Amino acid sequence: MRWKRILKWSALAIFLILFAWFQFAYWTSTNDCGHSIPAGAERMKAIRYCEYGPPDVLHLEEIEKPVPKDNEFLVRVHAASLNFVDAAVGGQLIGRLLFGLRKPEFTGFARDFAGVVEAVGKNVTEYKPGDEVFGVKSGAVAEYVCVRADRVASKPARVTFEQAAAIPWAGLTALQGLRTGKIHAGQKVLINGASGGVGTLALQIAKAFDTEVTAIVSTRNVEMARTLGADHVIDYTKEDFTKREERYDLLYDNVNNRSFAERRRLLKPGGICVLAGLGGAGSHPGQMGRMAATFVAPFRSRFIDQKFERYGTRFDRADLKFLGDLMAEAKVTPFVEKTYPFAETADALRYFEQGHARGKLVITIE
Repeated sequence: MRWKRILKWSALAIFLILFAWFQFAYWTSTNDCGHSIPAGAERMKAIRYCEYGPPDVLHLEEIEKPVPKDNEFLVRVHAASLNFVDAAVGGQLIGRLLFGLRKPEFTGFARDFAGVVEAVGKNVTEYKPGDEVFGVKSGAVAEYVCVRADRVASKPARVTFEQAAAIPWAGLTALQGLRTGKIHAGQKVLINGASGGVGTLALQIAKAFDTEVTAIVSTRNVEMARTLGADHVIDYTKEDFTKREERYDLLYDNVNNRSFAERRRLLKPGGICVLAGLGGAGSHPGQMGRMAATFVAPFRSRFIDQKFERYGTRFDRADLKFLGDLMAEAKVTPFVEKTYPFAETADALRYFEQGHARGKLVITIE
């Protein structure tokens, strides 16, 4: 009886502590949307969202122009692109836990950009005004961003600002996922979901490793996948690719819409399935089930000779430079389906959340 009372009161105490924490975190969650621009400060335009909600919460506003610190430099942004994480504007639970329970704590939008260095801090020696760069910085859909040198790489001359802006986070996701699958020359690689921002880059990066790539796409994306270099293309609306006799060394699964057994059947003995995505941005039917499966599958694969691997994308400057080299060598060229002007960022997010974008969507900053 004593232990039952202890467990009962311990559970109640934990519940009350969590409830109090949630209340405190919720009501103290705020942002700087009500702050005015100091008199005499330089101004710029940027996309911001002060509340969670549909894409209409994104607004083009005038804010204070940033000033670079000693270890930063100022970039005049020419283009920025959308990624899966940018759908957090909608305020789903996971997004609120990461970015603020009641309101978004950081009000800038998107993170991938490309532009021209305009000014440098006194400790910056690697870049100078006039250099063209691409990289990662929260609040990228703005006229200017201040960024550290270790968050960017030099933009290859052969690609446009729009193409360079399309590469950072999606490219890192694709590259690091393929490396999680121990990609190497001579392998047979299957990419499930090869038409989106990550998928189109994974296809090209896999080819750059001198592998034989099979892309799984819908009918409207068959020719695009071939143009990007796929050796074989499967139209999933016409053929159940899990019933083919072909076996693969690496399955890069950007959709996670097949059962554990079906994906096992696609792999050679010792093959690896990399769990890379959930099938598009925004909320879609079955998405929570797919997310749960990404946690269960790696555990189940401990007892078989094939492996299912999860991973998280991390920023790595060496990887970003590697992607820049691939672009410079014409081994990777980001596919940009649409570009939107600055003022139509909400329209870009609205289309992105439908989950059918081909390649990347890019915002141009005029």
